[in-house]
Amino acid sequence: MEKSAQTAPLRRPRPHFDLCYNSVNYDMLIAPSIADTAAPPMEQTETKGRELTHAICRIQAWPVGLLGVPFDNVTKAEAVARIETMIATRLPHYVVTANVDFLVQARRDVELQRILLEADLVLCDGTPLLWASRWLGNPLPERAAGSDVVPLLIRAAAEKGHRIFLLGAGPNVAAEAADRLQQQHPTLVIAGHYSPPFHDLLDMDFAEIARQVKAARPDILFVSFGCPKQEKWIAMHYHLLGVPVLIGVGATLDFIAGRIKRAPVFMQRTGTECIYRLAQEPRRLARRYANDLFHFVPSITRQWWNLRAPPRPSTTAKFMTVVRTPDWQQVWVAGDFSAAALNGKQSLFDEARQTPNHCQLDLSQVRFLDSTGVAVLVQWRKRLHVHGKQLMLFNPSAKVLHTLKLMRLTGHFWIVAQPAGAPHPVDAMQASEPVIPPYPGGHTLAWQGEVVAANAGAVGDLTMQHLASIGAPPRQTFIIDLTRLRFIDSAGAELMRRLRAWARHLQKEIRFLGSQPDVCNVLRLAKLGDLLETTRR
Repeated sequence: MEKSAQTAPLRRPRPHFDLCYNSVNYDMLIAPSIADTAAPPMEQTETKGRELTHAICRIQAWPVGLLGVPFDNVTKAEAVARIETMIATRLPHYVVTANVDFLVQARRDVELQRILLEADLVLCDGTPLLWASRWLGNPLPERAAGSDVVPLLIRAAAEKGHRIFLLGAGPNVAAEAADRLQQQHPTLVIAGHYSPPFHDLLDMDFAEIARQVKAARPDILFVSFGCPKQEKWIAMHYHLLGVPVLIGVGATLDFIAGRIKRAPVFMQRTGTECIYRLAQEPRRLARRYANDLFHFVPSITRQWWNLRAPPRPSTTAKFMTVVRTPDWQQVWVAGDFSAAALNGKQSLFDEARQTPNHCQLDLSQVRFLDSTGVAVLVQWRKRLHVHGKQLMLFNPSAKVLHTLKLMRLTGHFWIVAQPAGAPHPVDAMQASEPVIPPYPGGHTLAWQGEVVAANAGAVGDLTMQHLASIGAPPRQTFIIDLTRLRFIDSAGAELMRRLRAWARHLQKEIRFLGSQPDVCNVLRLAKLGDLLETTRR
């Protein structure tokens, strides 16, 4: 039996929703969702809030996966409506406005890829992405750039009394943007603005930012630190701030403040705005645009070539519940899992509202998986994982495995290949604790699964508790085994740095051994190479 991503996911409070597959309720699958993280049991008020989101935010078109990232198939007006619904729930959400550079960076940054996969709403902020969706057979309706959506949100906020907060950009930019917005919209409630001193992500003064944001009590927090810093900062902190919606907006505050001029409308519509921006900031943007062009064009061409429709009539995807128990269910899928096969099948999913159980998805008879099918799988997994449940891809066909590998999503799913007649590994779906204590008399403990923003505090407390209880190790060195740790985010990297500082304060040392490739990737990009040196056996 082969597995990937075996440990149970971490989760935050999410509403109860029903998922029982004689057919699949797609409205429930692709409603807005939050990153997979650990949290206390859901309160009834939170459940009602999320059910409100699901009841109102109905998607009328399938998402499309571009280089593995599922883009929501919405117009600018629909995006604003969904964000207003998020505000109504009073629960934390984050929105991503992704362009080509986001996708290129996510190819080499596993943390950014995870953030994009788990965002509550992913908008198309780039005409090349719009073109790509057309080539892939599931066209997005229009470009929904942050610089276009933000003014619409501000207008809606002024009309409905939503409070906004402007965070980031250069010195005084947020203040200038606030002044201009107040002049343009006298009824707009600008709860606050703050341009913090420039620091690397893990060196920023989160306590001061949190103090100002919490005191202002905004409904929408616009964050302008640039990609990927703003996305990582949001993912680390959005569940702690009490703000319903956080959006990374890049240079939008500079546009509003008048520091940078937007391209003429005809250039925005024809996809040549990048030329105008390049003329404004050639030193900063020339290398980025060249790198994006070099990596994006071959990658999206490879996706189009491999995921193009087969030269035969498309067969309708068929869903059938094979086995159902109180704890899990097995769903068999056959035929083409593609936009053409799924198109118009939303009505089939209206019956799927009974149990949010673990799901074994048998894909052995899937003959074709296109960009839309990939996006549906990613969002299906997300909808289950927010309840601490797993989507197991059971005996996926060679075509499915090839497609997931091409999209660099193999490690994102739990994949089980098992001979016919073998027992189903349902018991393995149960959750595991992230910290494994040392054996009696030992000086080594282990982390497993994921250490991310939502559980980093608890993992740190447990780790220090165990290390403090085992006494002085030989040569004053504690060992934390990372061989079972599948993923960390920037919060996990910061925890490792703090634990090392804590040990040195006690005149001891901590060594992190056996880190996996994704963990190494996060540490390198977080500029914690010195920690990475201690992970080698």
